[in-house]
Amino acid sequence: MEFIPTREAGLARLNAFLPQAGRAYAAGRNYDEPDSVSGLSPYLRHRIVTEPELLEAVLSRHTPAAAEKFIQEVYWRTYWKGWLEMRPTVWAQYRTGLRAALNRVQTEAGLRRAWKAACAGETGIDAFDHWAQELAATGYLHNHARMWFASIWVFTLRLPWELGADFFLRHLLDGDPASNTLGWRWVAGLQTPGKTYLARPDNIATYTRGRFRPMGLAQEAPPLDGPPAPPRMVPPTGDTPPKGRIGVLLTEDDLSPDWLLDRVDAADVAVFDGTALRSPLHVSQNVQAFVTGALADLDNRIGPVRRLATPEDVTRWAEGFEAIALPHPPVGATADALHAAMDGTRTHRMLRDHDRMAWPNATAGFFKFKKRIPELLKAHDRQADLFG
Repeated sequence: MEFIPTREAGLARLNAFLPQAGRAYAAGRNYDEPDSVSGLSPYLRHRIVTEPELLEAVLSRHTPAAAEKFIQEVYWRTYWKGWLEMRPTVWAQYRTGLRAALNRVQTEAGLRRAWKAACAGETGIDAFDHWAQELAATGYLHNHARMWFASIWVFTLRLPWELGADFFLRHLLDGDPASNTLGWRWVAGLQTPGKTYLARPDNIATYTRGRFRPMGLAQEAPPLDGPPAPPRMVPPTGDTPPKGRIGVLLTEDDLSPDWLLDRVDAADVAVFDGTALRSPLHVSQNVQAFVTGALADLDNRIGPVRRLATPEDVTRWAEGFEAIALPHPPVGATADALHAAMDGTRTHRMLRDHDRMAWPNATAGFFKFKKRIPELLKAHDRQADLFG
């Protein structure tokens, strides 16, 4: 599956997928095959194509009932973001745990060998090795393969889950701090206490159509120990557009900024790319090249945008304005860097309507959240006249 990092390519992929976004997607989405899914997640992760655009397009061709499974997949990413926005210390705990695991890698030779073998796809578990190599080569894995991979990493190979989450973040074109961190926590039994995901040979054989039936997998998946989820905070609601001499700061998290530029009279527009900060280790060339291409496409769409290479560049640039307006940076490494870089700067973190309406509903598990999806679709209809 090839991912061209332009909005035109993302919209073309969406249009090609639309005929199968209904019942065909629901029937085939669990099969580890390229044609069973949309392949839109790298575009959605960077908001080269946005959630409302996907929803509008799908609902122009299918009823909500027929497209229910695809709509839920779009909202899963939104749900994870909202859940983490209200519990940002979970991200901080992951980063702390990752640093501890990387320190162990430096001092424990057995762990280091096992970790390197897993990352290289040299464990001897054919399915796992295939997926590790596929991810490194392409920047993408089917969602079902991600679940199997994470389960084998945690329960069969007995490697720290944080190292696996980091491996994904370094290689996935759609690597997202919320979906990735919380998805790994769910597999390990940390996100929903006591609930884990066990990769089973028969299930893998079924949904790879017999390509793999790995032997020697763990027979049980006891949940890992970890701190309980912290009390939730109030979700962000977004700031109002600022007045005066305003700088607009974009990041790789939102590369369709017309919604913000229409509301702010910008004296200058700059972009800070925090992709390299996703991991303490080297972020893959595939990921960096995708974002670099997406930024070049942004230039082509809205005109040349000033590049700010480091947090220090952001600090110096921001000094020239009365205030900075930016799309609300979701919890993650880029948001961490900007928080430090813009400490003391008057910032207006503006929130898309999609997030503002959905995030407050991410109070518990997804089952509770998905009950609100029909209301959220109606709210989009009222807010933006999307569904006509």
